[in-house]
Amino acid sequence: MSKRNGILARLGLNVRRQREGKQFTQEKLAERAGLDATYISGIERGLRNPGIKNVAKLAKALGLTTAELCQGVDA
Repeated sequence: MSKRNGILARLGLNVRRQREGKQFTQEKLAERAGLDATYISGIERGLRNPGIKNVAKLAKALGLTTAELCQGVDA
């Protein structure tokens, strides 16, 4: 696994764990964040590389800081 793919996979896992912990569907998280559910799915699977604005939107929708959502995601 390349370093980039590892970073995206860890971010995706963080998003999925936080979303499931709050019992949100991907659709509900997408609605709260103003994003598309298929985009959320791609992030969670480590296939999408979200920009910092979208990471911040996801964090806010999950009631977290951007730093909290990115915990353990190191370059």
